[in-house]
Amino acid sequence: MSVSPSLLPLSVIVTRLRAAGCVFAEDEAQLLLSAARNSDHLAAMVERRVVGLPLEHVLGWAEFCGLRVAVDPGVFVPRRRTEFLVARAVTLAGPGAVIVDLCCGSGALGAAVVAGLGRAELHASDIDPAAVRCARRNVGAAGGQVHEGDLYEPLPGTLRGRVELLLANVPYVPTEEIELLPAEARVHEARVALDGGVDGLDVLRRVTAAASLWLAPGGHLLFETSERQAPQAVETVARDGLIPRVVTSDELYATVVIGTRPAPGRTVPVPATAS
Repeated sequence: MSVSPSLLPLSVIVTRLRAAGCVFAEDEAQLLLSAARNSDHLAAMVERRVVGLPLEHVLGWAEFCGLRVAVDPGVFVPRRRTEFLVARAVTLAGPGAVIVDLCCGSGALGAAVVAGLGRAELHASDIDPAAVRCARRNVGAAGGQVHEGDLYEPLPGTLRGRVELLLANVPYVPTEEIELLPAEARVHEARVALDGGVDGLDVLRRVTAAASLWLAPGGHLLFETSERQAPQAVETVARDGLIPRVVTSDELYATVVIGTRPAPGRTVPVPATAS
């Protein structure tokens, strides 16, 4: 149900949003108007946005890969650049693939890949209870299951050696750089979804260390990283027995590393130490 603009003029909402620093104030105002149930709800949403809550947390959803993904307060908001990872993943498997989405947050990645493939066996996990509650709505709608726990620990053992796509949108911001993030992320998203340790690769190392146990031969691990971290990430992937490659999107400013489990008997060349 949309609210008549006369209850709170569009121009007033736009002015307030602009004053609060919202770059796309007109677009955001239209979204808030379309989502409001009544004038009180509209006023409350505008106030929440003005004081700095992410628009997606105010609306309760984010647009991602053409889907409307539920995003609860405190849960990591899927970024548009991550749509590049989803697009690459869809090219690497077919309908019916076994997919695992680690550090799933809202479950947006797994749900979007399933939508791209048409059907799949989807499992997701996250250590944050709030993220798990949110993901169960999105992943459940895609026919998948969400497990609460640390990385692989809560996954069914029957998945070992069967996973064709292992999506791992791990936190990769170095601890000392967390304070440099925009307030929308730094204040309103769970730190566990952002903090990647001293060099930003701590969680990634734990993912790659066990990836070969879960991936099927020829299966792929995909994760996002920064351009600066990519050489170290590639080295980590190779040292843990996967064949690495890096793909990038200049348009989305996205860097994705793909690690492929080799066929039995094939050795993985280890790259030189990253500087």
